[in-house]
Amino acid sequence: MERLHHIALTVTDIEKAVDWYETNFDVRKIYADESWALLAFDNVSLALVLPDQHPAHIAVERENAETHGTLTEHRDGSASVYVKDPWGNAIEYLKAAP
Repeated sequence: MERLHHIALTVTDIEKAVDWYETNFDVRKIYADESWALLAFDNVSLALVLPDQHPAHIAVERENAETHGTLTEHRDGSASVYVKDPWGNAIEYLKAAP
């Protein structure tokens, strides 16, 4: 069974969105800046992203993520590629940081 790493929702204001999720849910902020944030729920993480930076998506961890396309490296050492399922939904194949 594969591991769902995070779900990403698009928001127009990262700071306000983090505040709202922290007020309405029992979450822990892992990271936040002006362009994105990552919140931890008990069973999955929630990414808050700006519409012009990333699509709304689900991210699945895969050791062989590069088999789905050219990976883009992230600041935390992980790397990923976005693809679309047959219905147009964005899927991020994520290779965890070593």
